[in-house]
Amino acid sequence: MNIECFKAELETRLSNEKEYIIEELPTAKNEEKLDLLGKFNEKYRELIKRIASEEGIDLNALDVSGNSADHLTVEQVILGKTMSIYDKLADELYEEITDRY
Repeated sequence: MNIECFKAELETRLSNEKEYIIEELPTAKNEEKLDLLGKFNEKYRELIKRIASEEGIDLNALDVSGNSADHLTVEQVILGKTMSIYDKLADELYEEITDRY
């Protein structure tokens, strides 16, 4: 598994999802707007599963890269290595929600 390619694909798709959610903001009620962050989190996890499926990656398999003494699953490794992408885009989305609307 090439984690750099995985991260790049995830960032592209997650950026698109962020833009779709931003398009929903004008029609969302005030109390629903912060719920869109939860929706974004769900999209993040769904995209990881979708990309892994497309690449033939078993997320439940143990990571055998040898980089960790812990017995982590591939999914846990991917989550750890892509969380910064999610954090950056979630922060941008939060800014859009709180500043623009």
